[in-house]
Amino acid sequence: AQVLGNDVAVNIGGASGNFELNVFRPMVIHNYLQSIRLLADGMQGFNEHCAVGIEPNRDRITQLLNESLMLVTALNTHIGYDKAAEIAKKAHKEGLTLKAAALKLGYLTEAQF
Repeated sequence: AQVLGNDVAVNIGGASGNFELNVFRPMVIHNYLQSIRLLADGMQGFNEHCAVGIEPNRDRITQLLNESLMLVTALNTHIGYDKAAEIAKKAHKEGLTLKAAALKLGYLTEAQF
């Protein structure tokens, strides 16, 4: 909350100055430096108490990547937008992967995918 308050104060202080004669410059610098200090301390605590020791679940990452519908955009250049959209809609509606939907519709072979 303090960093957000500092951001508002910096924005108002920056907008309230005339040309290069900004009397709010000391406040802007103070709040900016205070925000940097708060965020740096927070990141250090986050690293020590949360991030250290985290291991990626590679099997789950692979599963989510294979099931992701966002990859359909790569098909646009090969089969066109309409067919790619149809593949994505079928995959979403039937709970299929993009590959399974593309093969089922017959727009791509397994080698092409």
